[in-house]
Amino acid sequence: MDEQPLESGSEMKGALKLAYVEVDSLMTQFEFAKEKSAELEKKSINARNTLTQKGNQLQAAANNFQQKLQNNGFTSREQAEGVQAALQRQQNDLAALQARLENELANETQKFNVALRDSLNNFLNEYNKDKKYDLILAKSGDNILLANQSLDITQDVINGLNKRYKKGTASAEKKTDKKEDKKKEEKK
Repeated sequence: MDEQPLESGSEMKGALKLAYVEVDSLMTQFEFAKEKSAELEKKSINARNTLTQKGNQLQAAANNFQQKLQNNGFTSREQAEGVQAALQRQQNDLAALQARLENELANETQKFNVALRDSLNNFLNEYNKDKKYDLILAKSGDNILLANQSLDITQDVINGLNKRYKKGTASAEKKTDKKEDKKKEEKK
């Protein structure tokens, strides 16, 4: 069976109008992406520091327990077993904390990715009303091996997204200011 190249509709009316956006540049130059990436990185570092601190405390307590055990520092076997059970609970709590923090970070990362994708898609839908591209590709790494630079609309998209983001941020700040002013008036 000989396959023919796919055509748009029943006949190809002309060349496709193509463009691409460099995802790496988008992530490093779109203000929303930069802010959220920095926020996620900060939360990741804080979680790692918390886990390291609690892990070190647990290790110190385990070392102390082991030293006391070797030096007959416990008055009874029950006392030693009680301390050992407490250490086991701490270890379980640490594992649960690690799982919870990892889950929270994964959920926040997922929310960020969805928000970023929605923002980009909404912008591109609006942007494409004038530009009339048939296909806009995402270039990430080497998934597009060769492309004419004239098809790169990355900077145009970044500029538009940042302009839109600044408007949204400014209007959100105005709403917050109005709410605060209203609260101050109500207190008087």
